[in-house]
Amino acid sequence: MWDNIIEYLKDPLLVVKVQNFFGVIYKKNNVSEEASVIHSDRHSYDAELDIRQHKRIPSDISGTSQSSSETDTSTECREEVECLISNKFWYYLFVLGTALGDEIFYATFIPFWFWNIDGAVGRRVVLVWTIVMYIGQGFKDIIRWPRPGYPVKKLQEKWAIEYGMPSTHAMVGVSIPFSVLFYTMDRYQYPVHWGIVIAVSWCTLICVSRVYLGMHSILDIAAGLLLSSALLVVLIPVVDELDGFLLTSLWSPLIVVSVSVLVIVYHPQSDKWTPTRGDTTMIVSVCAGILTGSWTNYQLGNMAASPLDPPYEIIWPSIEMFGCTLLRTTLGFCGVLATRALAKSFSYAFVCALLGKDKNELRNSENSLDNKNKIIVECSYKYFTYGLIGFNTTYVFPNVFDLLFINRPTYYTEI
Repeated sequence: MWDNIIEYLKDPLLVVKVQNFFGVIYKKNNVSEEASVIHSDRHSYDAELDIRQHKRIPSDISGTSQSSSETDTSTECREEVECLISNKFWYYLFVLGTALGDEIFYATFIPFWFWNIDGAVGRRVVLVWTIVMYIGQGFKDIIRWPRPGYPVKKLQEKWAIEYGMPSTHAMVGVSIPFSVLFYTMDRYQYPVHWGIVIAVSWCTLICVSRVYLGMHSILDIAAGLLLSSALLVVLIPVVDELDGFLLTSLWSPLIVVSVSVLVIVYHPQSDKWTPTRGDTTMIVSVCAGILTGSWTNYQLGNMAASPLDPPYEIIWPSIEMFGCTLLRTTLGFCGVLATRALAKSFSYAFVCALLGKDKNELRNSENSLDNKNKIIVECSYKYFTYGLIGFNTTYVFPNVFDLLFINRPTYYTEI
């Protein structure tokens, strides 16, 4: 029975049905250049698959994914399968939804939260996110299940060469909004039911977007939701206690750096090169930098517990506070971009010099598991660059804001 359920949820036709429901019209090219509609039913799929196998055409077309910029209503996918986007609202909504699990979102949401909302909640959420993502990324390279194949048309190229099981986007969709909810519901006075509505909507948007874009099967999404939900049950109370230790212990930086380096070195190996390990390195290093920066603040006496007891009343921003928020965010993001550019350039060149390799030649070399030097350089520069961004986010930039008299008043009371 379970085998039948798993096979059903893996069925690419379920992905096609979801895409059809939201306005993606599938067609296939004939020899005469005419197009006929692909129906999302089992009989026509089996017949077409038989034809493809008879012609020895690979069923996995993930290597020829369509760019998001080519998915206009008048644009056709000039490969074996054509697709038309008949409803642009759903397309742009789901592109936005999938961005909630992307690097750009992490790079904006995490600093903004620390600078403008609550550092204590931020540290806990980042630690939960890091552990959940590390486990999810590791399972991808252990299970090694491909993303949906024929007849699914991928409407996004990014992440296409990664394995698909489980969906780490679905895991992010659970870990970030629900950890924010759990860590704020007893800390601040606000209607919790609205928090639940926002968290559920956030998670649903991310999950449906991944199926709509053809990047995950229903089984990938279900596995990601179940795995991250189970992890959250354990991590929410554990991380709450662990945060206090990592903030106050003299051994914290040594523990954080050692563990973060070890989990990157011993990340599960795939049978092919994928960006999974590099992305995992970025996530782990951001967490290490944020925790080390917060520890530095505490050890230098910058941080002290709030004299008030939770739950705290939410302070809604005045015009002056809104101006400071805008200024903090603008200056902070400029600092993040500068840090990324300088640290990446310096660390990449430095590691290449240590290995005795030309950086331009190495940068242009192929991505493969046999290219050990490129893997070492990639992991090293990402660890240093994003670790420094995390450190600056919680230590350097807030101190600069203090000097400019624009820092958030409660920043150093959030333990």
